[in-house]
Amino acid sequence: MSLQACAERVERGDPDRFAACMAAPPAARARLWPLYALNLELARAPWASTEPMIAEMRLQWWADAIDDLGRGTQRPHEVIAPLAEVVQAADLPAISRMIDARRHDIYAAPFADAAALDGYLQDTGAALMWLAARALGAPEATEAVVRDAGWAMALASYLRAVPDLQARGRVPLPDARPQAVADLARQGLARLARARGARRLVPVSAHPALLAGWQTQALLQLAVAQPERVAANDLRLSEFSRRGGLLWQALTGRW
Repeated sequence: MSLQACAERVERGDPDRFAACMAAPPAARARLWPLYALNLELARAPWASTEPMIAEMRLQWWADAIDDLGRGTQRPHEVIAPLAEVVQAADLPAISRMIDARRHDIYAAPFADAAALDGYLQDTGAALMWLAARALGAPEATEAVVRDAGWAMALASYLRAVPDLQARGRVPLPDARPQAVADLARQGLARLARARGARRLVPVSAHPALLAGWQTQALLQLAVAQPERVAANDLRLSEFSRRGGLLWQALTGRW
């Protein structure tokens, strides 16, 4: 898959990350498109069939493909070639954990507890943000900072997905009571604040990876103030707020 094809796939399937990418320098986009296209492939695989075995096979194909990359072999898939240009050997374990985390989506079993949900967010959205930051030059010492921001973004996105997951027969939250939802959102805000407190450690070159979370604070604040919006499928910002927030963060670099 060419970079342009990756970009088109992200535009269709992940418009928020697409918008963040378009606000980034062209050189950064070239590193981000393959990672975001991969994320779409992994996120969709569990839902590709109602047969768990088929969904497992799809994820296993990706697990094997990532193992092959580690051996210097590329499978014939449109995403693999551009991905191989971006990822480093140190990135492969994180991608493997992303794949394993998505296996949870295949089944209707709920998270065992809050720690299980925490781990899921850590190995999906937080891992993706870290991979993106690494691809843009973030040093290993910034992993905790980037992952805090990524976890908060993953939580905001997950809360927005709760109604759809429920419609698919899932139990997405260990505790869906409004107060519990608000408390969870506060945890996300605390992690985001912690990440921003160490913003200076993240090189400017990696800021486009963090820009993907430009809506995070506003969405989580909304979930704290009005947690019932989550179940009502109304956890969203106005178009003015969305565009204004992205523009401000892109111009100032203050993700």
